[in-house]
Parts: sequence; structure tokens; C-alpha cells
Amino acid sequence: MAHSHHSGHHHAHDGTRAFAAVTLVNLAYTALEAGYGFATNSLALLSDALHNLGDVLGLGLAWAAAVLARRPPTARHTYGWRRATLLSPLGNALLLVAFSGALGWEAVRRFDAPPEIPALPVVLVAALGIVVNLGAAWLLRSGHEHDLNRRGAFLHLVADAAVSLAAVLAGLGMAVFGWSWLDPATALLIGVVIALGAFGLLRESFDAAMDAVPRSIDQGDVLAFLSSQPGVEAVHHLHIWSLGAGEIAMTAHLVRPGADDHDAFIDRVTHTLDERFGINHVTMQIEHGSHCEHDRHDRAPHH
Repeated sequence: MAHSHHSGHHHAHDGTRAFAAVTLVNLAYTALEAGYGFATNSLALLSDALHNLGDVLGLGLAWAAAVLARRPPTARHTYGWRRATLLSPLGNALLLVAFSGALGWEAVRRFDAPPEIPALPVVLVAALGIVVNLGAAWLLRSGHEHDLNRRGAFLHLVADAAVSLAAVLAGLGMAVFGWSWLDPATALLIGVVIALGAFGLLRESFDAAMDAVPRSIDQGDVLAFLSSQPGVEAVHHLHIWSLGAGEIAMTAHLVRPGADDHDAFIDRVTHTLDERFGINHVTMQIEHGSHCEHDRHDRAPHH
């Protein structure tokens, strides 16, 4: 006898309006910063504008992913399009890595002959960037702990605020001490900050895209929990992965040869998995024997 059961889906608020507002505000600020960067020949402003352009593209991807995630399941896409929220951070991270390399190269090239930069525009525009980025991050703060798509955008905006602060300090240093080398040095620092932030997001989003067990869950603990349940003699084919937008799925085969309370058992275990591990999309197959022939074939190998 086989029985499948799915827990209730706790769809997190997708926040498409927040993504839209943040994307448009950052696009406007990026255009303003780039204009002042070209007018003053400031690499610090231009590099920050390029960084912000990358974030605008990333936010656009996150916005599109949040919209796609709202599409209901169909006969062909039975999970809907929620995994778009896992692919968006991957593309976002790749963009950031590319931009950090470009910024670092240009900064190193300028160290030989740093141009004279008017400090006041750098300070004012960068200070506005702090306000814009922190305000945008505040709009995306809700739910970012459990949504990789939203967390990627949130972390980028916070990093942008820190980068803008560095540009403000560079402008003050140029104004007070005349240190023109602070402009390319700040641009190089921005590139390093982008690269470091992108690496963690790239690793996490790549794991999610490859159906890795979420880092917040220890698969061994889940296996031990399932194995300790009444009547369970063996657990196999245990798989845990992220569906995106705060949903975590799990499938497992449980051997319970002498029990007949499968419905109540599945209901209880499903609720506990959600409360204890945050696994909220559960499918369990109950088996009476330990030598099920359907588990023995090369078309679906399992560890």
C-alpha cells in the first residue's frame, strides 16, 4: 500500500510591488549617479553607478521571478513557476562577479595617474545613495530570511549603502587632504565588496538550483526523526530540496509493515516536519515490506 500526502502550502508574500518600487527607484538613482560620474570624471561614482546598474538588472530579475512565482500550477508545470525565485539569484550573482572584475581592472589602471576629482559632488551624490539603498532595503526587509530571491536583493541593497558610505568618505578625503588616489582606491574597494558578497550568494543559489539540501536543514536529523517514529523500521529515498519562495519539499519511503494508522501517522509527521524543520511540502510513501522491487532499478538510482 502506498499513500502520498502533501502539507498545506505556506506561500510567502511575493512582494512584487516592493520589487517594482525598489527597481524603479534604483534605476532613477543609477542614471543620476552615472550622469554626475561622467560630468566629474569620478571613477568612484561611475563604479558605484555600474554596480547599481548591475543591481537594477538583478532586481529586475528578482521582480520577474516574483511575478512568475505567482503563476498557478498547471498540468505541465505541476509546481508552478516558483523555482524562478531560485534561478534569479544565480543570474544576479553572476552579474555581480562580472561587474566586480571590470571595476577592479579600471581602478588598477587609474592608479598610475589618478585625475583630479571635484569632491563635493561625489560626497552629495554618494550620500543620496545611502538614503536610497537603505530605503529600498527597508521595503524588502519582510520575509528575506526565508526567501532566497528576496534575500539576494536585500543583501545587495545593504552592501550598496555601505559602498556609498565608502564613496562619501573618499570624497571627504579628497576635499580635506587632496588625496586624488582615493577615487580609484574606493572603486577597487567597491569591486572587492561586490565580489565577496557575490560569492556567498552564488554558492547558495547554485546549491538551490542543483536541488541541494537547504543549509538550514540537517538531513541526518530529519532521517533520525523519521526513523524514530512509531512503527517505522526503515527509511530510504529521502530527498530534501527547495522549491523557492520559502517552500521546502521532502520525499521519503517509510517501511511500516505492521501499522494500519497511515493517514493519522502522515498527518502528524507532516505537521511536525513543518514546525521543527520548516519542511512544508511533504510526500511520504508507506511500504509494508523492506524488499520492494520498485526500488530496484537503474532508471531511478538512489544513494
